[in-house]
Amino acid sequence: MKPSVGYPNSASPTSRASWWNTPNALSLLRILLTPILVVILLTALRGLEFWALGIFWVASLTDLLDGYLARQRDQQTRVGALLDPLADKLLVCSVFIAFVELRLVPAWIVTIVVSRELFVTGLRGIASSDRAVLSARWLGKLKFVLQVATISLIILAHRYRGFWGEVADVSLWVMLGVTLLSMADYVKVFIQGRWTHG
Repeated sequence: MKPSVGYPNSASPTSRASWWNTPNALSLLRILLTPILVVILLTALRGLEFWALGIFWVASLTDLLDGYLARQRDQQTRVGALLDPLADKLLVCSVFIAFVELRLVPAWIVTIVVSRELFVTGLRGIASSDRAVLSARWLGKLKFVLQVATISLIILAHRYRGFWGEVADVSLWVMLGVTLLSMADYVKVFIQGRWTHG
């Protein structure tokens, strides 16, 4: 299996495309939408659940679009490789922290989620210092999809409770399990990459 830690050469994506492009602009938009979403959430969601859900879905959609456009337009850059996951982490971690404030999710679960995101960011920083890129893994992508689903269900459960609350609880536990598996996967790939290229 080809390692996910790769070193750029003279034909690197950065040399073929400026860092200021549509995919990176979408990542920046996701970052800008995050504080707006948090403010709405911290109004205790009274009558604003669907506004919060809509903004969250728009922000999540930009994650799909920026990756797709970067590949289709050959606009994959080193900045984008770092900015895209950073925007994801800011969005997800901010929302989960807001959920703790609203007493919708236990603090210890959010601590694990946030710690995983910071840990993987640290691995990417180490790889970047050696002019390498720790690419996104399929478990990481699955984790993000489950986070989007879980957050959406928690927002719905806050309004409707009952069935939605039960589904949100199940989704939360599944997301937590995949989060831990994803962290272990990144550690494995990082170590393998270091041995391969060190």
